Amino acid sequence: MNSARRRHRSKKKSLLSRLPSWSWWLGVFLVVVVYIAAFYYFFISPYSFRWRAIYGEADYPEGYEIHGIDISHYQGSINWKDLQEATIQGHPVRFVIMKATEGASRIDKNFVSNFYNAREHGFIRGAYHFWSNKSGPREQAQFFLNNVKLLEGDLPPVLDVEHKPKNVSTEDFQRDVLTWLHIVEDKYHVKPIIYTYYKFKLAYLNEPVFEDYPYWIAHYYVDKVEYDGPWKFWQHTDAGRLPGINGSVDLDIYNGSYYDLRQLTID
Repeated sequence: MNSARRRHRSKKKSLLSRLPSWSWWLGVFLVVVVYIAAFYYFFISPYSFRWRAIYGEADYPEGYEIHGIDISHYQGSINWKDLQEATIQGHPVRFVIMKATEGASRIDKNFVSNFYNAREHGFIRGAYHFWSNKSGPREQAQFFLNNVKLLEGDLPPVLDVEHKPKNVSTEDFQRDVLTWLHIVEDKYHVKPIIYTYYKFKLAYLNEPVFEDYPYWIAHYYVDKVEYDGPWKFWQHTDAGRLPGINGSVDLDIYNGSYYDLRQLTID
């Protein structure tokens, strides 16, 4: 029995040894290609509009005066006094929108501190929920409402939606998004803001029923938003640098005057 196994292994080795050397290199090349393709598909493609490494430093669109930022725990501990003195193209930072919740169980670990400090230091503040395809819309809406208490002068609640599950039809996905929006709107009596990138908006949220909502469009490294519909906010880069924040931060502009921004807040 053992000798038969040895003969079988020896036969396999002899067959492999007969393969030309180029076939080994071809095999290695194919493995590398498959690995790179898988890495891009799972880790880069879904977030490609956020990757700045090949683009360089932040761009600052001309013609806008109302600037703000959006933050999460990725910005770490913020020196709010320094941020209070920061300017973007000579204009003060007017608003700060921060991550609050994700799915039906995750709270951004810096949300409570960021939410308190933004108001204490004179910023118009806002809070967003990051949509998850792993939880139902009702559970996610209730989780957001249980953990975020917006007050008079705060921006309307924000839904950050960037991914549609592959096994759900566009119609069902839209219905789920609308469910979250309606539940949160019933609580605050204002239309929530929808954050997404412009290609996703055109692909999945382009029905008339969504046009009543204010939009916050993510579109980087361009002179203008390549979305022809109305929008309120534009996240134009993720490579901003400001006093009080270590590392990079997302920069945003408001499409209107400071008076208009105030009028948008909860009353």
